[in-house]
Amino acid sequence: MPPDAPRKAVILAAGFGSRLRPLTDLRPKPLVEVNGTPILHNALRNLEAVGVEKVTIVVGYRKDAIQYACGSRFGRLEINYVESTVFDRTGSAYSLWLARDALLTGDCYLLEGDVFFEEDALRYLSFDNAVDVAAVAPFDSTMQGSAVLLSETGFISGFRMRQTAANLSETGPKLFKTMNLLRFAAATLSETIVPALDDIIGSGAIKAYTEELLAYLVERRGLQLAAVRCDGLRWQEIDNAEDLRVAETIFARACRPSAARPCNASDCSKREFL
Repeated sequence: MPPDAPRKAVILAAGFGSRLRPLTDLRPKPLVEVNGTPILHNALRNLEAVGVEKVTIVVGYRKDAIQYACGSRFGRLEINYVESTVFDRTGSAYSLWLARDALLTGDCYLLEGDVFFEEDALRYLSFDNAVDVAAVAPFDSTMQGSAVLLSETGFISGFRMRQTAANLSETGPKLFKTMNLLRFAAATLSETIVPALDDIIGSGAIKAYTEELLAYLVERRGLQLAAVRCDGLRWQEIDNAEDLRVAETIFARACRPSAARPCNASDCSKREFL
């Protein structure tokens, strides 16, 4: 049987979102809207739908706007905040390190605050029998950023940073895009993730990204991180205006039924997937 789904989550939402300016001149990127729904609200609704009870959000840029938009409770979720005062000169691994107390409280979902995705992506993470899982999708010519290689047994075997369409090859290994949606077991967080964060930040590498942390743990420390393929699901990492346009196109389509979420007339009348 798959492990129980986590009841806690951490969302990293401290960054500038400079590539989305001018939309982020007055609001943080996680509050940019896709068809009327803020990116962060979509994540919180999906977390609530899969049984999460407590969420810790790491905030920085325009933190007051996020705290106002989400409050101390969002639906049935209890929301706590951790503030980064140096968000303008640190990477996502530093934000994750700031949330280490939350990471030490049990099994946990980990999300980046700029991914708009449908609920089933989280359900896929919980259906897998592995204890530590990352959502991935095939890397295509429209994508850029971190990618991973998969072993024959479905585990992530290596990371490739700063990939673009130029890195795709019919004869080379197949690349998969990391969706920045992960699930970790309590033991992994306390025995592997948090100690590695302490080492990285203690060494002064405050600009490191979460993907670099995971690459180090997978490639050098033997972390067994299973990959859950989400090929047929809708999702979009939103870094710039073109990403936002793509997300609005994808999520303007009528919803489709799934095993976890049967379709009904009221669902299909909505323009957005909540």
